[in-house]
Amino acid sequence: MADDPPPIITEIDANYKERFSQLGKKFQSKYDCEPVFFARAPGRVNIIGEHIDYCGYGVLPIAIDQDIVIAVRQTDDDTLYLSNIDDKYSDYKCNVKDFEINKDQPDWHNYFLCGLKGIMELLSLENPVGMQCMVDGSVPSSAGLSSSSALVCCAALCTMQANGKSWTKKELADMCAQCERYIGTIGGGMDQAISFMAQPGMAKKIDFNPLRQTNVALPDGVSFVISNCCVEKNKAASSDFNTRVVECRLASQVLAKMKGFEWREMKRLADLQTKLNVGLQEMENVVKECLHESQYTKAEICDVLGVTADILATTSLSPNTLHVENFCLYQRATHVYSEARRVEDFQNVCIERPTDAAIKLGELMNGSFESCSKLYECSCPELDQLVAICRKHGAIGSRLTGAGWGGCAVSLVPNDKVTEFLDGVKQSYYIPRGLESKVNNALFVTKSGGGAAVYIP
Repeated sequence: MADDPPPIITEIDANYKERFSQLGKKFQSKYDCEPVFFARAPGRVNIIGEHIDYCGYGVLPIAIDQDIVIAVRQTDDDTLYLSNIDDKYSDYKCNVKDFEINKDQPDWHNYFLCGLKGIMELLSLENPVGMQCMVDGSVPSSAGLSSSSALVCCAALCTMQANGKSWTKKELADMCAQCERYIGTIGGGMDQAISFMAQPGMAKKIDFNPLRQTNVALPDGVSFVISNCCVEKNKAASSDFNTRVVECRLASQVLAKMKGFEWREMKRLADLQTKLNVGLQEMENVVKECLHESQYTKAEICDVLGVTADILATTSLSPNTLHVENFCLYQRATHVYSEARRVEDFQNVCIERPTDAAIKLGELMNGSFESCSKLYECSCPELDQLVAICRKHGAIGSRLTGAGWGGCAVSLVPNDKVTEFLDGVKQSYYIPRGLESKVNNALFVTKSGGGAAVYIP
């Protein structure tokens, strides 16, 4: 399946027909012609496995119904015409052979340009066609549901289709994970992999290096409910996300040095585990043995590694973390190894299906949130409050999903308590904060959907 290209669908499902029709009319009004095809890429919710994909560990997401859809028509000139049905996003135009991606101002069109540039490089396109594009997105922005990555994936897909090329889902996912770095985000590949490889009714255990996926059947009788705390965080506009990536890299390098390995070879915490050839529980013990809980200063890390600050900057830091002077190595490494273990335990529970499977899964989700909030420090007061409210109103387990610092929680709720849960969360979180108008888009039950596809009406 991963070695197949994204499907080209000519019989459009009733669920999409009206939406595509409305988008087509908007396209017609904008460009005075009809689109030739539509490209769709879904957002995702990560059930468990937060901030560990870029450390080399597997994650367990599902694709959601919310998505990015782009209506496309090729043109005879070398111009990309880009518009959005949401008026808050300004139109954009550039030459498809000559454009720049602005890392310092991550406007929405720059994510499209990441996908465009990635395809051009992957396929060695010297003469890409011009395109008229209109974007319709239903994934809440900056909410931890991968709206930006879905846009990158969808842009890559429509560029590939417009130029008459075909590439596999795996190759596209790998490429999109790399090209999102043009905007300054150092991710691990989960968002792109699930966007292309998702299957209806299934979660995916996604592993990396090499990229591979395993279907995970979730237990019956429970639903996943998304709740948005309505605090937005654009990870490309802040160094918080990349600082965590660097802290994990530094932790692997300091531990490698202390264990007598060539530390410059270490880029990810999973690499160190492979080198030591021990289990995840033992890796947690290694962290306790070797790292102190107080913050490490840049000078202390340089002293441990035996390098100057300039060398550290080139071997370990990223451009937007050069200013950081203190790093939490113990906490970040402990989170990563314990979270990787929780993903394995979650998958095993789904395979073994004990009678209390839902309870065990909920406990793992709760443990994940505590680790994210306290060790990785990627929550925020509103998310902490929302998760507590979700548990109070019937969630077996609840945790933040996505990068954090805002965005969404995902809760595991028994099917017979979903209605009661939705009402309780609405009354306890949204109404007191004056967020009634946002409830319909901020609080919803989700199911695992399909992956990216091209639709030709």
